Amino acid sequence: MTDVFVYTTPNDERSQPLIEALIIEYETRYGNFYGEPARNELSRYPAELFAPPHGAFLLLIRDGQTIGGGAFKRYDEQTAELKRIWTHADLRQQGLARKVVTELEEQAARQGYTRIYLTTGFRQPEAKELYLRSGYTALFDVNADPEVYRHLPFEKDISALAAQLSKVAASASSDRDLLRQAG
Repeated sequence: MTDVFVYTTPNDERSQPLIEALIIEYETRYGNFYGEPARNELSRYPAELFAPPHGAFLLLIRDGQTIGGGAFKRYDEQTAELKRIWTHADLRQQGLARKVVTELEEQAARQGYTRIYLTTGFRQPEAKELYLRSGYTALFDVNADPEVYRHLPFEKDISALAAQLSKVAASASSDRDLLRQAG
């Protein structure tokens, strides 16, 4: 049992289990997704927004099957916005969503972002808890009934992670230069 992250696009056929499961989940929890079919919500953003240099779309693959995934797009010059964090319904409570979020944070930092922003739905308490446990700051009153909010916004400063990954990349580049000179 090997888990592998694959960076791809929402148009990749391996993305379809994620997209179809999100549609079912949104429809089950919200009915029409804020007045629209869930499929409309998931197709609201063009795939290009989730591609480098400003975005990323990844799948978590286990033994050839898509078991999780997520994406980010540019929110502003310093901020990536996480979208579509998902894990297979049969594999929840195993830390897979946290693995996806961590990978997306690291990729956002590698792409130069220093802050993460996201929203989750008010009928997704497990997502709310995931983000709180993962170091995100709630931009709403966590003691209020979540039904009063349509979206639950969060943010996280990843500037230290971005600086750390930048140093690692600079060191690796320097090592490659030394090897070229020696070779």
